Amino acid sequence: MAERRDSFRTSSGFELPNDFNPGNTEPIEYERDLGAPGEFPYTRGVRRDLYRGRLWTMRQYAGFATAEESNERYKYLLSQGTTGLSVAFDLPTQIGLDSDDPLAAGEVGKVGVAIDSIDDMLTLFDGIPLDQVTTSMTINATASTLLCLYLAVARKQGVAFDKLGGTIQNDILKEYIARGTYIYPPAPSLRLITDTFAYCAAEVPNWNTISISGYHIREAGSTAAQEIAFTLADAICYVQAAKDVGLGVDEFGPRLSFFFNSHNNLIEEIAKFRASRRLWARIMRDRFGAKDPRSMMLRFHTQTAGSTLTAQQPEVNVVRTTIQALAAVLGGTQSLHTNSLDEALGLPTAHAATLALRTQQVIAYESGVADTVDPFAGSYAVEELTTQLERSAMDYIEKIDAMGGMLRAIESGYVQSEIQDAAFEYQRAVESGNAVVVGVNRFTADEEPIPILRVDERVEREQVERVRSVRQSRDAVQAGSSLAAIREAASGTANLLPLILAAVEARVTVGEISGTLRSVWGEYQESITV
Repeated sequence: MAERRDSFRTSSGFELPNDFNPGNTEPIEYERDLGAPGEFPYTRGVRRDLYRGRLWTMRQYAGFATAEESNERYKYLLSQGTTGLSVAFDLPTQIGLDSDDPLAAGEVGKVGVAIDSIDDMLTLFDGIPLDQVTTSMTINATASTLLCLYLAVARKQGVAFDKLGGTIQNDILKEYIARGTYIYPPAPSLRLITDTFAYCAAEVPNWNTISISGYHIREAGSTAAQEIAFTLADAICYVQAAKDVGLGVDEFGPRLSFFFNSHNNLIEEIAKFRASRRLWARIMRDRFGAKDPRSMMLRFHTQTAGSTLTAQQPEVNVVRTTIQALAAVLGGTQSLHTNSLDEALGLPTAHAATLALRTQQVIAYESGVADTVDPFAGSYAVEELTTQLERSAMDYIEKIDAMGGMLRAIESGYVQSEIQDAAFEYQRAVESGNAVVVGVNRFTADEEPIPILRVDERVEREQVERVRSVRQSRDAVQAGSSLAAIREAASGTANLLPLILAAVEARVTVGEISGTLRSVWGEYQESITV
């Protein structure tokens, strides 16, 4: 017989009654709190017909070893029905180190693809017309450089910049909070972001210049309410920084995008996405004076929760991913990546990645949930949790405002401490058995090993030779003058994007550009006082 539980709570600590009903929920005013789909406050979604008009973009986050091998995986995934590319970069690329840097040893091509120069980027997208796909790049500290590399490839393909669609993550604040792939101190890092906003507003109008990420905040252990709060607090900081350098909110607001996690608690996750949309719409209208409806729409990509995947009984991860993907779709996501069953063990095999894609396709074409916009609207449980999550997130935002904003909250360690406390409470619940993880602390079983993708050590040797060959064969004078121009601009106020684009077209490497900026701005060293 199953044990009786004394209390039922969501990840954010909200007590769940036996059932939600008019007696224990707050009344909802339809026009004020929900509105029709595609209308303010966008609780019910950012498009009137949502998936009836166009299904979400099906992405599979991929990238490993060399650009050539990753290119093969992209072409395979496109042939299997993905509708957008999602690029994973290796750690050296993320932190601005070339593959032959001594600090890159052992990491080249391991957690993503190694990209050192335009030569690698041309190989990565060989045979893939950039005006026919959208590309999401999970890159932050070096986002401006990788965007310029993408633009340089487009120019080589003869594709006009206004025909390009996609997203760079470009969210440095969450790196200081939860992930760690920062390079420079916050102020110059924010300058790179606002330079990107301004450049793309003028030159690459259909590009999403930032994907403000709650995903990694949740992976670090936050609750659903904290994921909303800290993500939107980061977004507030970016909007304010852009306004402070003279950009109008409706110049860049329509190209802001977001990136959320989707966890196992189906109803709370659906409510989380709805609460995030409603809260952001009100923040942009009431706090920043946005007038363009597109500036108030929270458009987001979702990835299923890597932190919930288990090395034990990995096939069970297919069930977890399916629940999480369903929550994202019911919550109105614009784009979705489904994790593969083997990701707690290694990089996804082609078989596992295909099964993850098929999960999205079954939801899209067989489940019927995409046929109705926001089908849970009006549910007592969903509406009450939406309200509670919005209120809890707003309480955090007001507390952060009182501290002087998100930069001050990060520097003081407040945000990191809140996430750590939540992570500790969850881990304690798992270890005590109060939180059940199937196959880990309950329902364990002997297992057969599954195939694991491993990156051959030859990859690093070949990539090191490749980047050294680039330096030897390029025009050294042109490369040197390009770096000198970046160094001069970094000391002033000129927009850096045109100079970085010129540098990558001169075959200057990612590490050289990052190193030049380091020489002017220095490196960030975390120092937390609580």
